Amino acid sequence: MPQIPQSYQELTVGQLSARSGAAVSALHFYESKGLISSTRTSGNQRRYSRDALRRVAFVRAAQRVGIPLATVREALAELPEERTPNHEDWARLSRAWRSELDERIKQLGRLRDHLTDCIGCGCLSLETCVLSNPDDVFGDRLTGSRLMPERGAADRT
Repeated sequence: MPQIPQSYQELTVGQLSARSGAAVSALHFYESKGLISSTRTSGNQRRYSRDALRRVAFVRAAQRVGIPLATVREALAELPEERTPNHEDWARLSRAWRSELDERIKQLGRLRDHLTDCIGCGCLSLETCVLSNPDDVFGDRLTGSRLMPERGAADRT
């Protein structure tokens, strides 16, 4: 890992990648999504402020627990003057995200249970399979691989 002298206030994309553990392509993607920002040198090279390290760590931690990048971007945008998130910010946001994560855990549990049932029968029936046809509201009336509009009385003659 390259050592960066304390006197340097800006990092190259390679230095940021090495220090954060994020691939250069991921850093470019984060920047395109407004999660981090850079300035450009006269040679058009990206330079990141040192606080980008904390922002990247914040983004990666949120990703590891399944928070969508759009949600992370919204959270970062709420910080005053686009400052770097601190411990209090993470605590506040993690409390807010907890209910969303709890709901996802419940959904994943239900999917896991249905997947076991599906592997057991192997049917993958579009009429009855909860994986292929979740929460089917038309299953009582129609069957088949695609939903066709019901024909009116005029169409039946």
